[in-house]
Amino acid sequence: MPLLDVRDLSVVFQRDNKPFTAVDGVSFTVEPGQAVGLVGESGCGKSVTSLAIMGLLPRRGNKVTGEVLFDDTDLLKLRPQELRDRRGRDIGMIFQDPLSSLNPVIPLGLQVAEVLERHQGKKRQEALREARKLLDAVGIPDPTRRLKEFPHQLSGGMRQRALIAIALACKPRLLIADEPTTALDVTIQAQILTLLKELVEGSGTALIMITHDLGVVAGLCDTVNVLYAGKVVERAARHDLFGAPRHPYTHGLLQSVPRLDVERGGRLHQIRGSVNDNIPWSEGCAFAPRCDRVIDACIGETVPLEPAFRGGALRCTNPVPQEVPA
Repeated sequence: MPLLDVRDLSVVFQRDNKPFTAVDGVSFTVEPGQAVGLVGESGCGKSVTSLAIMGLLPRRGNKVTGEVLFDDTDLLKLRPQELRDRRGRDIGMIFQDPLSSLNPVIPLGLQVAEVLERHQGKKRQEALREARKLLDAVGIPDPTRRLKEFPHQLSGGMRQRALIAIALACKPRLLIADEPTTALDVTIQAQILTLLKELVEGSGTALIMITHDLGVVAGLCDTVNVLYAGKVVERAARHDLFGAPRHPYTHGLLQSVPRLDVERGGRLHQIRGSVNDNIPWSEGCAFAPRCDRVIDACIGETVPLEPAFRGGALRCTNPVPQEVPA
């Protein structure tokens, strides 16, 4: 039985008194100890999906429908107090911008300790001792001194490590990482990804990795869900997705990644247009205006998400003709 089962999740915002669908019937599962990726350009619905799962969307101006089953409990039907008890204890989240996620006027040690006090009932001094161990575990140097420092006194990499320590303080069964390496340089990015992989594998925690960079999920995720315009357009195991991408959008994302095994000086591939160049899913494939493989059948009716190779799924009328890996 999956640890998390997201069923037909939809999020509709009111924008200028008009409904705007940010997430449109997204479904996926996460098994205990499994790493699942949500990949796509900015604006495809990845972060909104995670905020809906965590119950962190504004209470007004949006409508969330569907089911988010965590241990057979629908998180969307829990009262605010019940959901607060789940967050931090059972489900942890690493946000995209550590500087805005940490409280700028509270020392780092207290921010880590308050999670332990809230969910595990520890006394302040005991929680601070545990906080020191957590900072040391995520690779922050001189953790005793860092406990008394404020977020602005830390580097970007250390702030992100501190967020990871807070998210993992209560040993949650599910960790959601929302583009945790976006604002970091390549070297620190690699360190954070290695740290996440080691912590998840060591604790058996399930992971949802949200990113626009397919290279980030290449060595981390077991299953990858590619989102476009609020819908899953392709789902596949990591090796199948990278070895034989079927959807033109997935294929374009992979071609856009710089490679070391090609001749230098060539132009990088790009997906023409922007994420705003789409049509409603009710009128055909939303990616059709940007797709190089568009045909008449892509326009006029809804394109369903159909079963594909090895338990995957594909939402495409004219997929990329590529040999399926053995």
